Amino acid sequence: MPLWLLLLFLIGGLLIISLIADWVIKNKKIKIDLEEGVKHANESERIYTEKALDDVRHKIGNDNGNL
Repeated sequence: MPLWLLLLFLIGGLLIISLIADWVIKNKKIKIDLEEGVKHANESERIYTEKALDDVRHKIGNDNGNL
């Protein structure tokens, strides 16, 4: 079996799995709240996340000269 065919099957399988998961979530009307995880994070996790986001903002700003 050629490598490109194996990669095609893997990518196709992942797409099919994600489509099925999306369909099930929509049919069961499961609401996913991304902010819910932030509410339960402790202070050190919040500080780490804010620092990481700030570093990314500064890196992007230095690369493009925009921020």
